Order: sequence, then C-alpha cells, then structure tokens
Amino acid sequence: MSVDPLVSAKTPLIRIVDDNEDLRRSLEFMLNCEGYETVSFESAEAFLAGDRPSRLGCVILDLQMPGLTGIELFSILKMRGYSVPIIFLTGHGDIDTAVYTMREGACDFHQKPINPDTLLPAVARAIERDKNSRGGMKDLGDEIRRWKLLTEREEQIARMVASGLYVSRTIALRLGISQRTVEHYRASALHKLELKTPEEVAGFFSRIDNWKAQNTDTL
Repeated sequence: MSVDPLVSAKTPLIRIVDDNEDLRRSLEFMLNCEGYETVSFESAEAFLAGDRPSRLGCVILDLQMPGLTGIELFSILKMRGYSVPIIFLTGHGDIDTAVYTMREGACDFHQKPINPDTLLPAVARAIERDKNSRGGMKDLGDEIRRWKLLTEREEQIARMVASGLYVSRTIALRLGISQRTVEHYRASALHKLELKTPEEVAGFFSRIDNWKAQNTDTL
C-alpha cells in the first residue's frame, strides 16, 4: 500500500517509476514491509508532475518505458539539479548502459526479475547517500525558515559564494560595492543559515531551489 509522501517528513520515501503495475505493487509491498513509505508513478511524466524532492529517500526507475524513457528522465533530473539517488531497473540492460548510468551519477543498477537480497541493501545505501548529501536528517522546514531570514542582498551574496565565487574582493567587484560590505553581508548570511563552508551553502540552496520548483503555486 502506498503512503501519501507528505504524511511523514522523517520516514524515507521510495519513489517507484515503472509502467508495469504488477511490479509497482510488488515493490510497494516489499518496501512497506521493510518500514519504508512508497509512492508509485506509472510514467516519467507523472513522476515529474508529482514528486516532492524535499523528502529523504531514493528513486527506483525503470529504464524502458513508453513516453519518456528512464534515461531521458535521468537527463532531465540532472539538468534540474535533482539530488535524490536513483536506482535503475531494467529487463533489457547491458553492461554499457549500466556503466553509462553509474558514470553519470546513478546510485545502482539492477536487472529484472528483482532480487530482494540485492535490491534492499541497494535501497539502504541510496538512502544513506541521500542522508549524507543533505548533511544528515535535516528538517527542510527549518532550512526554509532560515532561508526566509535572509535579506535580498544576503541571499545574493550567499548564492554567489555557492556558485564558486569564494573571494570577497571578486564579489565586491561584481556588485560594485566595497569588500568590507561584502564580508559583512556574507558573515551575516552564514550566521543566519548556520553554515560554514561554500559546499554547505551550495547544498543548502540546491535543496531550497528544488523545494521552490515543486511549490511554485504556494510562493
């Protein structure tokens, strides 16, 4: 039985994207028995319209589907900066496809029929990877609260830091303001966000932007 992905923000959510209804139900049952929440999509298009990337978890994605294929969806998600780990499933896979998806950032690759003894550990690894990429089990609601504390200038400078402009003098030249002013706003932004490194700031804004993309109607 699938569970509404908004019910619990702390339980890992496994997204299943496959056009085979029997397989979706089988995966749901297996994963629910392991204590995970699941949500199923019969197509890549349905996934793009309905997913909530703010939820910790992973995606189990079929490689071959009508409409957008798994590889095409994978490419779209990469362009959008989607960071939730992806496990590919295929009944038609070969070693070249496996190597390609792993090289491009897929978390794992499994052939059908599904073997629970190998898939379940892969799901656990994917969730751990997602947890680490988010800096642990951070509460997105708290991150949103901290983001909303930023002034327009603080966010502008913090985003420049996240994009790779680490030197205050370079930011100052870009914005036409003094280096001291940049350092003031930068320190204030990092204090409000409770972050220290450019990598942490980049990860923070990646999660915020993913959330904004999925909630444009409420902003």
